[in-house]
Amino acid sequence: MKYTQLGRTGLKVSRLVLGTMNFGPQTDEADSHAIMDAALDAGINFFDTANVYGWGENKGRTEEIIGNWFAQGGDRRDKVVLATKVYGNMAADGDSWPNHDKLSALNIRRAVDASLKRLQTDYIDVYQFHHIDRRTPFEEIWQAIDVLVQQGKILYVGSSNFPGYKIAQANEIAARRGGTIGLVSEQCLYNLAERRAEMEVIPAAQEYGLGVIPWSPLHGGLLGGVIKKEAQGGRRASGRAADSLANTSIRAQIQSYEDLLDKHGVEPGEAALAWLLTRPGVTGPIVGPRTPEQLESALRAVELELGEELLAGLDEIFPGPGPSPEAFAW
Repeated sequence: MKYTQLGRTGLKVSRLVLGTMNFGPQTDEADSHAIMDAALDAGINFFDTANVYGWGENKGRTEEIIGNWFAQGGDRRDKVVLATKVYGNMAADGDSWPNHDKLSALNIRRAVDASLKRLQTDYIDVYQFHHIDRRTPFEEIWQAIDVLVQQGKILYVGSSNFPGYKIAQANEIAARRGGTIGLVSEQCLYNLAERRAEMEVIPAAQEYGLGVIPWSPLHGGLLGGVIKKEAQGGRRASGRAADSLANTSIRAQIQSYEDLLDKHGVEPGEAALAWLLTRPGVTGPIVGPRTPEQLESALRAVELELGEELLAGLDEIFPGPGPSPEAFAW
């Protein structure tokens, strides 16, 4: 496994991030533990989750699965850089109550303690804001974070799904307060088929020293060889991938992508991950394997070298938006 610094921090993390959103809803606890063991054995030390994972009436279940894995010992917790998130409403469905969501100081305090209990740990390495909160000022947010850092409950803070101007605003206010390191990472939607983050989000992250952690690196399976799998009688596209393939122009684009990679003898899913690892500012993409086999495929991407001809071909099929303001100014 290869490692890098998380943004401007001294924290060393793996170039792949283990996403755990499937743990509980799609992968049972025993298989989830096996995947985490395999990831750790392969050198992946960066695990990402969120308090709402498990979803619906099972919100918090994913953190519980991770906590039970930590409880098995073997230095599991010490070896893992643990990231979780706060924002979503954790009240039981149909029982929503004020201050059970978003980024008020009250909810942050409540959410951290609840996550620590489910995760069976004393601290969270990277505590991430899952979404912007348009009503809570950053002065309040940073005050709450400062207390948690002083208490030793969290070490670093990251954002997720933030626009570029909010990254700037958050860190400028942190700098004015003094003593607050500010955001050190941004987790955003970014992949070959969805490159809008290159206009504002990634430049802002680079300017302020945030590590970029792309989620949905295969764009809901669309970049994982979905047309080839359909032709071979494998699993059919579903969700976002199926909706995209219903568009004839997108289907033609994905066919060109798969044809290009077939020409170079490269698996689509591995190429999509390897491409992200070549992008400026990217710490590592989040991979969310449902099975050990999917994890093995993701691991191969770390060692995959994409030649200049192939990279140029990918850019031709999936052209980025270009830098701002040029991308929209003229």
